[in-house]
Amino acid sequence: MNLVSSNFCFAGEQRRYAHRSSALDCEMHFSVYLPPAVRSGPAPVLFWLSGLTCTDENFVTKAGAQRYAAERGVALVAPDTSPRGTDVPDDPDNDWDFGHGAGFYLDATQSPWSSHYQMETYITAELPEVLTGIQGLDGSRTSIMGHSMGGHGALSLSFRHPSRYMSVSAFAPICAPSQCPWGEKAFGRYLGDDPDAWRAHDTCALIAEASHRIPLLVDQGEGDPFIDRQLMPDQLRDACTRHDHPLNLRLHPGYDHSYFFIATFIGEHIAHHAAALDAHPA
Repeated sequence: MNLVSSNFCFAGEQRRYAHRSSALDCEMHFSVYLPPAVRSGPAPVLFWLSGLTCTDENFVTKAGAQRYAAERGVALVAPDTSPRGTDVPDDPDNDWDFGHGAGFYLDATQSPWSSHYQMETYITAELPEVLTGIQGLDGSRTSIMGHSMGGHGALSLSFRHPSRYMSVSAFAPICAPSQCPWGEKAFGRYLGDDPDAWRAHDTCALIAEASHRIPLLVDQGEGDPFIDRQLMPDQLRDACTRHDHPLNLRLHPGYDHSYFFIATFIGEHIAHHAAALDAHPA
């Protein structure tokens, strides 16, 4: 693990690291914000999963999250969205919604993707182990949130690994990837044609089988151009209603899919997670 950059920020420190990932078989980058509270003890960890085409840096530079993380005493960890490198296969059609920048936070089972695209293992197992090498992080208290494809990742991973995360939230998540073009393309290539494999990574399907009742906080802009065809928040609401799962779905008139939307409400999400993590600022 190599420290790539470090910047003083709201009395804490914004860092970026590079390391060789064994799960993904390539070099990866991730970003960490250490709040000032780490001077008096380790801080709980809040993972952020970004959306299609993003890297670890989009959230760090656009969301304005560090101010709220500093106030609440929470560390922020932002991994990249896929494996990277010339040896990592990309979308054969050169589209932006698959391959590099579009790992969908699952472990691919189909060739050639399976040799690198093991993002679920990376996020839930390898990266937490790597983070033990950074002083100031309390890996026993973790939560997860994300946006769009990363919102899908946050929600689905919270169901697949319920003992790992103390809270979960999402901005404009892909709620039913088995039923939308982005998800159908990714699942078909990464997971093949098995519908059971698809359902195992679909939040709406996971809710139907979940015994874990972690409350879901979801913000969705009503001006989002992807809301009906790709994101489908109504499907999430229906699934939670049918299976009596706690959901706070907040619809916001006028807001779109951008980081302007995320920056508006990120403070409320960090407060939501800080309460669950029992965070204590310095």
